[in-house]
Amino acid sequence: MTRQVAIYVFPNVEVLDFAGPFEVFTTASRVCQRCDPAQPVPFEVYTVARSMGPVSTRAGLKILPDYTLLDCPIPQILVIPGGVVDEELFSPELLDWIVGTSKSAELIASVCTGAFILAKSGLLARRTATTHWEDIDDLRRMFPDVTVVGDKRWVDEGRIVSSAGIAAGMDMSLHVVSRFAGEALARATAHQMDVPYPSEA
Repeated sequence: MTRQVAIYVFPNVEVLDFAGPFEVFTTASRVCQRCDPAQPVPFEVYTVARSMGPVSTRAGLKILPDYTLLDCPIPQILVIPGGVVDEELFSPELLDWIVGTSKSAELIASVCTGAFILAKSGLLARRTATTHWEDIDDLRRMFPDVTVVGDKRWVDEGRIVSSAGIAAGMDMSLHVVSRFAGEALARATAHQMDVPYPSEA
């Protein structure tokens, strides 16, 4: 089975927050296909934004999204990266889309301050989550109904997975690959990427 992975991008998104998961999921599919070309790839990945046109990241890199919220294919996995998320927290269009997507998606994941967006949408209520170490206190203060932990690379709550800052999103994504496509492929993906395989959260 091929799972659609949507990665949301927005102005001032942190580059590695979205590019790290993008690389993990696409590399997993490439490694899988190389091992067995007859098998369907496990993941198809695309980016989605509130509107078409270049999106300028926090570091100034400009990217072109594949879809908007209105024409995006329904994903089985949705990744919400972090960065400067202030504007995203006050976008009813985005928050409604995330909630609507969560009703059919198998998994919703956040990287870094993307946890604030999930919390604002209500998806982290009465759940345990994490974020970048620098933002732990703010997440606790702003969303007291979320149990925020600061000693984990990622937190797996079943259909909701959150990760700590920036590079931790790759560890979390490898964990997700392991969940849906097996540990062997996740380990092979880490080896292909020349990154350590995360043994625990």
